[in-house]
Order: sequence, then C-alpha cells, then structure tokens
Amino acid sequence: MNITTPNAEFADVDDYPTRLKDAERVLERKDPVLWKDWDESAPISREDARHYEEKGYLIRRDLFSPDEVRKLIETSAELRANGQRIRAEDLVTEPKSDAVRTIFRLDEHSDLFVRLAADTRLVDVARFLLGDEVYLHQSRLNYKPGFTGKEFYWHSDFETWHAEDGMPRMRAVSASVLLTDNSALNGPLMLIPGTHKQFVACQGETPDANHETSLKMQEIGVPSKAQLEKLAAEAGLDTATGPAGTVIFFECNTLHASNGNVTPFPRSNAFFVYNAISNQPVAPFAASKPRPAFLASRGAAKPITPVEGDLTRA
Repeated sequence: MNITTPNAEFADVDDYPTRLKDAERVLERKDPVLWKDWDESAPISREDARHYEEKGYLIRRDLFSPDEVRKLIETSAELRANGQRIRAEDLVTEPKSDAVRTIFRLDEHSDLFVRLAADTRLVDVARFLLGDEVYLHQSRLNYKPGFTGKEFYWHSDFETWHAEDGMPRMRAVSASVLLTDNSALNGPLMLIPGTHKQFVACQGETPDANHETSLKMQEIGVPSKAQLEKLAAEAGLDTATGPAGTVIFFECNTLHASNGNVTPFPRSNAFFVYNAISNQPVAPFAASKPRPAFLASRGAAKPITPVEGDLTRA
C-alpha cells in the first residue's frame, strides 16, 4: 500500500478556495478519486472500484450477519433512549423538538461501535480507496424518526471539512452503515452521481460558530439552486437504499442530501468518516478557527488497526 505522511506544506496551499465573497464557482478536482490501482488483492471487485470512481459512491450488501445487524440496532436504540446521559456537545436534536437527531463521537459512547469502526469490512475498503492508512475524522449516529424527521440539504462534506476543519485534500471517504431498512420513501441518502469530479466553491463567508446552526439546518457552504438544477439535469439523482446492514461508501466530495421522513418508518445509520493519515487537518481554509473536536478529530492521529471477526463476540 502506498502510505505517505502528513505534509505541513498544505497549510500554505489552497487548491479548493470556497466561501467566496463575490460568486459561486465550479473548479476541477485536482486529486485522484481512487488513490490506489485495483488488483486482485483489493477488498472490492474491479466493477465496484470502477463504479466508485465514476459515480462517487458504492453500495455493499450482506457484509454482516443478521445477528450482527440485530446487535447494532439494539445498541443504537439504547444510545438514543439514554440521550440525556450523553454530554450536550455530542448531541444534536431536531430543529423544532428535543428528539435526538445525531450523536457525535460514537467511538467514545459505545464499545460495539468502536469495534465496528475498526472492522476489516469497512477499514480495508477505506484503506484501498484512499491508498493509505486511515483514522476516524468523525463518527456519529444519525436518526430520522418517522413522521417528523427533517431533511439534510444538498452539500459536499469536503467543502465543510476543508473550509471549517482544514482538511487539505479530497482523500476521505464516509461509510454509512444502515441500522434500519432504507427505502425510496423514508428519507434515504440521495446523491448526484459524478459530482465528486468537480468542486463547487460556495458563496458566502463563514459566520463564527457556524456549526451551532449548520448541524440542524445548513445554509452556508451549500451550492446554489441554479447549480444544483444544472448538475441534476446533467447526471440525474440516485438514491442509496437497502435493508439494515447495508453499507454505503461515498466519496467526500460527492454532493448528497436526504429528504424529510413523513412515513411511519424511522431511518437511522452509523456514520464513520475515514481520512487518510497523510491528510490530517491543518488550519481551516475559510473559517476563523477550527470546529470543535467532536466534529473533527485533530492532533496526532493513529492509524486504525483493522479487526476481523463476529461483532456479536466483540
């Protein structure tokens, strides 16, 4: 595996300027999508690697046994039910209620999810896609309750991670492990395929403590409606659906969103952001100071040691 080391020169280079004063711009991507060439030792097929490179995401099913999925779901429900015991900064509620929307720093709140984050079925794919050892930039549980679950607006994760966290390159991947069945009806992940190949540099400067409002409703760092209409007209919209236990890997710069959930059927997922060890954050590129640690791991990160085996025995 091609392993590189963190490079301080990123602090003086910004290939993806965003939060612009004058107008939105579209820039060409300057980084690879696949950071390692596919060969027979890869943890995914050649076809899967090609799909990820072209579309910006990959859906994998049947990675976990029914017992493993059941244990993940039960643990997730316990965490949500005991939300009052979780420190306030790690907890985000729905915009107009006290219903739990997100629990951050999942790796500090559950031994089972720590084990899941290190599982070879996730980590080996991330290491292949990024061509490097990886660590957790962020982890969280997302909940979208039935009837009242609110939407997540269109955005590129990298735009925020670059602007507000100081992530230098497009060398990160998110793994979303579905903890409920996700259909086209209950607010699943939507993506505009191929949008990872360009960077939408957004208009509007970053307010101080922007995360305090953006976690509930993001308004800064999102593409314009005109740009979204153009991109969707060119590439269409995809939905990432599947039964509980499905894993969706999506590239850090792929534009994505999810609708509100007015069905009786809740939607939830465990979300892990794997960043290349060579791509650790520097100073934010478009914010006065970095976001808090629960949103972006900072400091000397250690590579995850992959773990094999049955989650129910963890």
